[in-house]
This record gives sequence, C-alpha cells and structure tokens, in this order.
Amino acid sequence: MSPSAAVTKTAETTVPVNPDQTLKACKALVAHIKKAAAAPPKDGKQNLLADAETTVAETPVWLTLTTKNHIHENNRLQPGKIALPNPLNTSEEVSVCLITADPQRYYKNAVADEFPEELRKKIGRVIDLTHLKAKFKAYEAQRKLFSEHDVFLADDRIINRLPKALGKTFFKTTTKRPIPVVLMAQREKVDGKRVAVPKGFMVKKNKRDPAENANARPTAEIVKEVEKAIGAALVHLTPSTNTAIKVGYAGWEPEKIAENITVVVKELVERFVPQKWSNVRSFYVKGPETAALPVYQTDELWLDESKVVPNGQEGSSALPGKREQKLIKGEKPNIGKKRKSLDAEPEPAAEEAPVAKEDRPKKKAKKVLPESNDEKLDKEIAERKARLKKQKASAKKAVEV
Repeated sequence: MSPSAAVTKTAETTVPVNPDQTLKACKALVAHIKKAAAAPPKDGKQNLLADAETTVAETPVWLTLTTKNHIHENNRLQPGKIALPNPLNTSEEVSVCLITADPQRYYKNAVADEFPEELRKKIGRVIDLTHLKAKFKAYEAQRKLFSEHDVFLADDRIINRLPKALGKTFFKTTTKRPIPVVLMAQREKVDGKRVAVPKGFMVKKNKRDPAENANARPTAEIVKEVEKAIGAALVHLTPSTNTAIKVGYAGWEPEKIAENITVVVKELVERFVPQKWSNVRSFYVKGPETAALPVYQTDELWLDESKVVPNGQEGSSALPGKREQKLIKGEKPNIGKKRKSLDAEPEPAAEEAPVAKEDRPKKKAKKVLPESNDEKLDKEIAERKARLKKQKASAKKAVEV
C-alpha cells in the first residue's frame, strides 16, 4: 500500500457555503435542463402533446446532502420542514389535503368560516385519521386520493401513523409525502420544559359539541402554520448518509434557487445533522436526470482518527474483519457445530480390541456374468442380411414385370 499523505483535522467551526459557487451551479443546471428540454428526442419520435416550457417549469431541482456518518440509525417516520424565502407552491390552482387528528368537524368549520378566501380555495379536503382509514383503505382509493391533490398536510400528532394507513402509494417516493403542521395548542414552558399538570387535578369528562376543540390552536395561528407548510421544503431523514430536499423548479430564475439553497443548507445543518459541520461531506444540486453539480465539499472524509490508516500499515491489518476482531478480543469465532474449534486439541484415536475371525462379517460374493457368444450373434446377423437381400430381389422383379 502506498504511503498516504498526512492530513490534519480542522476545528469544529461553522463553514460558510460560498454564494458565488451556489449561484454558478444553479445557472449551469437551469441552462442544461432548458437545453435538454428543447433538444429533439434521441429516438426521433416527437411528442406533439409535450410543451418544452411546461416540462421545464415542472422539473424539480434537488439539493443533496452527503454526511460522513449516518444521520439516523433507523427510519424516522416524522419528517421536518424548512420555510423558504421563495415558496415551492405559489399557484392559486394548487390543491391541498389537510389530515387532522380526531375529530375533524372543528377544523372543517374553521376552514369554511374563518380561513381567508384565497387559502380556502386551495384546501380541497379536510379529513381525520379515522375517516381516512375507512374511506381510503383500498389501493385504488389511495391512488385516486394521491392524484387529486398536490400537497398533503398532516397534524404532527398523527403523522407517524400515516405510513401504515397510506402505505407505499404515498411513501414510496418523496413527491407528495405529508408535511407536518402543528394544530394543537402548546402547553406553557418554563426553562424549556412543559409545565406538569398538578396532582389531584381532575377534569370532568362531559360530552361536548364536536364542533368545539379545546386543544386546538387559535384559527389565526393555524392559518399561518398552513400557509408556511404549503411552500416549505420537506426534510425526510433516512438511515443513510444521503438526504435529498426539493428547493425549487427549473423554470425559476437561478437567483431564487440559490436563495433557497442558502437557507436550506443553514437550517439543515443546524437542526438535523449531528456534529453540525464536522459531519458534512458535501452539498450538490441536481435535476431528476442530470449530473450533480457541487455547491460545497470538504477535504476531511472522517470524523475521528480511528478511520485513518497509519503510514506504512496495510489496510487489512489496520481494518480487521469481524473474525480478526473477535480473535483480538479473545472471543471464539462462530465456526458452526460441525467444524472443530480452533483452540481444541485433536482427540487421540481409541484403541480397538481385536475381533475374532468367526465374528467378522462375511463379504458378499460377486455376481458372475455369463460369457458373451459373438459367433452366434454374427451368424444371426448374416442370416438376417441374406433374408433382406432375397426380399429386395423379389420386389425388384415384381416391379419390372
């Protein structure tokens, strides 16, 4: 193994992303997507229904984060959101589905009576979890719901149950996964901790009007929360080192995409990445079918010195496998029942007592095959040939006559 160059680890400080590099990458990406959309298809078949401008406007731009270590060791069902300076959904024709906790009547009345007219037109459906499970249990119904709405918002109290209720229809891709919204009033906090309910405090459970919800936030706060979530970027973390976030569309100006990337990079590292910038390896911007363009890259590929191979040491000895690690620790490797242990000594063969000649098992006699008689077989073959010749000769004479 060739000697590696000595690399020193930098201090854990905030590493700013160069805005000029971000803008440069966004300009190059948008120009490439527009050029690819205007170019003739490779197979020579032109789609008369396709519009180049519409295709570019609907093409999403993704920001990908690569970390040195896994952000999470398991799937995190509850996603996060980041508010953007340039919202993703500003169209008046966007359709929104709001999934709430039970009961749904309070939120339906609030949307119909107290929401602004512009926002009320966008919200096409308000449904709670119980009705969602009952109405959209079948796969065809889930596909229909998926196609009817552009954005799905879900109460943060029940968003962890949606993967089981909606299944792969919504969670196989990241295009329309529900975005969390806070619809419940938060309890008072003292020094960052919620105030506990005093002991002996009993609440009389009386039947109340389903149109009332004592735990809901004021309508004005719900309106702000919904408007903020419609244009926010969804952050869905997986047990891997890669995370992709939609930050804009190819039809936008590159400056707008660069502004969103700057905000997403800062919020993503500060809120979701453990070890902050020390765990960040790179940021890239890309389209669905394009190459990734770099926005930020680091020279350090590890978090601690345990991953570094010293100079002059082979990789196999520096990074031992599972079996070598067990032998170093003194543990016995798992080699199965049929194989003997490495530490076990071979057992000496037991001395067998001599067996009398009468008690020994008798060997089976070999079968004697009859000898073959080739002379008899040759005689039969010669007689058969002579008989065939006579038959041919008689048939030939009959044909000539």
